[in-house]
Amino acid sequence: MFLLALGLLVGGALGALVAQRSARWATALGVGGAVTGCVAGLIPASRILLGEPSQSLRMTWQVPYGAFFVQIDALSAFFLLPMFGLSALAAVYGAEYMVAHRGERSPAASWFFFDLLVASMAMVVVARNAVLFLVAWEMMALASFFLVTYEDDEESVRQAGWTYLVATHLGTAWLLVLFILLGRGTGSLDFDRFGAASGGGLLFILAVVGFGTKAGFMPFHVWLPEAHPAAPSHVSAVMSGVMIKTGIYGLLRTLTFLGPLPWWAGWLLVAVGVTSGVFGVLLALAQSDLKRLLAYSSVENIGIIALGLGLGLVGMHVGSPALAVLGFGGGLLHVVNHAVFKGLLFLGAGAVLHSARTRTIEELGGLLGRMPWTGIAFLTGAVAVAGLPPLNGFASEFLIYLGAFEGATSLGNAGAVPALVVIAGLAMIGGLAAACFTKAFGVAFLGEPRSEHAAHAREVGPAMRLPMQLLAAACVVIGVASPALVGALAPVLTEVTGLPSASVQAQVMQTAGPLGSVTGCALGLLALVVVVLSLRGRLLGGRPVGEVVTWDCGYLQPSPRMQYTASSFAQPLTDLFGLLLGTRQRLSRPEGFFPEAASLSTETPDICRERVYRPIFSGLGRGLFAFRWLQHGRVQLYILYIALTLLALLLWKLGEA
Repeated sequence: MFLLALGLLVGGALGALVAQRSARWATALGVGGAVTGCVAGLIPASRILLGEPSQSLRMTWQVPYGAFFVQIDALSAFFLLPMFGLSALAAVYGAEYMVAHRGERSPAASWFFFDLLVASMAMVVVARNAVLFLVAWEMMALASFFLVTYEDDEESVRQAGWTYLVATHLGTAWLLVLFILLGRGTGSLDFDRFGAASGGGLLFILAVVGFGTKAGFMPFHVWLPEAHPAAPSHVSAVMSGVMIKTGIYGLLRTLTFLGPLPWWAGWLLVAVGVTSGVFGVLLALAQSDLKRLLAYSSVENIGIIALGLGLGLVGMHVGSPALAVLGFGGGLLHVVNHAVFKGLLFLGAGAVLHSARTRTIEELGGLLGRMPWTGIAFLTGAVAVAGLPPLNGFASEFLIYLGAFEGATSLGNAGAVPALVVIAGLAMIGGLAAACFTKAFGVAFLGEPRSEHAAHAREVGPAMRLPMQLLAAACVVIGVASPALVGALAPVLTEVTGLPSASVQAQVMQTAGPLGSVTGCALGLLALVVVVLSLRGRLLGGRPVGEVVTWDCGYLQPSPRMQYTASSFAQPLTDLFGLLLGTRQRLSRPEGFFPEAASLSTETPDICRERVYRPIFSGLGRGLFAFRWLQHGRVQLYILYIALTLLALLLWKLGEA
């Protein structure tokens, strides 16, 4: 069934390419292949998570160092579920979203690479041979590169594609070294031949850098806030929701090869998690571009996942099954939750861009009345990403909190200190995320429109609304049912931790009680709010109710310019963390007794890009410029260079012999 799913995806991709002269046929074949392929892929993944044994296929092939070996086990199935689910919904959404580009460029190439991206992501998580894994990894990177640069007539899009291409290949270089070191003693690159490798600390660092670049760990995240805003919104949803999770999958899969790790491995992931989480949400808070804000929020959520994994590694090192299960369990559950609410938020941002023709928050406002379905869906995603109960974002963060409290109260310094760091980091991230998405929703959807485009915005069509509604419903269902759903994590946790299945099951089920209590309290509070609102409606029924414009603040002639802007809303927090963010302000103060104009705008550059990567790449560029004399356009001299290089390599080889 899984191979059938891959066949449908590849068939849809090729069909879209063949039908490129007809936009309708290309869209129908591309979307049809994506949806049917994803539905077919969900079947084997669901069966294995429900208890069926792993499925595998091993065939000999002409490629050296192993066989064509694929396998779906519990860990692979866990990542395939959100991968196929979100991709199918994004394809349906994209069918209407891409209509706006008809006449400008053919959608055939976009659907070809979209289907290829989904197929390559699925192959990454089932590959059990390093050569096959890296081929799928590169296909995934190239397909997403062409999707990011779909609107390549804009300079910013070409620059984003270039940054992404460089970053992803630098990450792959680290993975290449990792797999060579893992397989050097066995002569095979099949995963089941790796065994427990020596030098686990070095291999762990290679995995963190290589997979962390794809996942968006800070400071390897710089491609992410460039690529996500440049891509079409349904592609951004897939890239942010599930593609970056292949980095988390790769890191978890590598942990199963390495055996016992040194004590600092858990500390390292906790440090990476706190750094990514805090800086990610601070940079998100400072953005005025809605999709860039969501991209930095993904860096924040990857940090939360890293916090959970780090806590789990600490638990493994100190021999605490409870800490290991809760840490890894919280991180894994956040993988699914982030896919759901971040996919929803990117689709919501795409609906805003599709209707209001801008993603600059400063130019929006008042969209809730004009786009009520989109507004409610975006609000649901915003509450979920802020980690508020009873939605799904809360459930995964609650597991990590439980693990951290377990470590802080029952372990010595080796477990208690990182646990306290996790508690402090999560609390800070949660507060800042709530402020960030209050700004995003409040400025974009409430108040009055700040531009003509926002004033004339209209609700999007059913093909774009339905995926958002389903994802919003998933945020609620997963959150409310989380006490019952956490049991499904047991097979995955058994595979990752190597602990006995019964022990993992017992630890997981112990979390259902406190999770259910908090969720129940939140549902009770919501029910009380509904009762109060119903009572208010009955009391006001039949009475005259006046309406005035919002934000009038006592002025006789209020205008939308009197509202809080995104910059002014975030200013107190960006000023508070000014030393870390380096926010630049442009302030035009009101002057005179009857001032006519005043303005405040802010710009927050990425600190890693500005202070780390830009100086390094500028220095490399200046250094390589000194060798420009080698490039002069004479083919015969280039052939001479090749011949001299071959001669040097031959002499070197003869010297070794």
